[in-house]
Amino acid sequence: MTTLLVMAKEPVPGRVKTRLTSLYTPREAAALAEAALIDTLETVRATPAGRRVLVLDGAPGRWLPPGIEVVPQVAGSLDIRLAAAFADCSGPALLIGMDTPQITPGMLADGLRLTPGRAVFGPADDGGFWALGLAEPDPDLVAGVPMSLAHTGAVQRLRLAEAGLSVRELPRLTDVDTPRDAALVADGAPDTRFAAEVRRLASLRAGAGAR
Repeated sequence: MTTLLVMAKEPVPGRVKTRLTSLYTPREAAALAEAALIDTLETVRATPAGRRVLVLDGAPGRWLPPGIEVVPQVAGSLDIRLAAAFADCSGPALLIGMDTPQITPGMLADGLRLTPGRAVFGPADDGGFWALGLAEPDPDLVAGVPMSLAHTGAVQRLRLAEAGLSVRELPRLTDVDTPRDAALVADGAPDTRFAAEVRRLASLRAGAGAR
């Protein structure tokens, strides 16, 4: 059974997207995070998969659509949490985060094209990765990889190659971490809920500045 995994954090002000607060308030940053999460989950729902699982740090809210299974993240560093998510899968699995609202069902369907001995890897502009797909989920392929660093993606990809896997790359995407990232992603995917929220907040700021 194929599984789509989404690693996410409950969009609570002060707990999510704190790097956005160089421009946005914590509440605004959380609103952007919620919009990105909704976009992501709707895309997951539109992608054929045996299971669609939200691996959540926090509690589900009104933003959770039907048809998504929710499991809690385990305690520990990010690599341990990712490894645990893969350990819960019994067949090919593609793991993504909540920071790329510009993804499409086509991208995810491509990422789920997994056969034995193969992996897929979605590089991110910041040196990390936005997607990791394993035909045979093995937690040891992720555990111990240093996360949230400029070379995280390179280390993870090397880990896959050293395991003898044939690695196929997905398109390079921008993760939403900074206000500049948010603007770039919104411009590139103007029809998303995330882009609409970026525009709404920009309009509010313009209105406040005019007063």
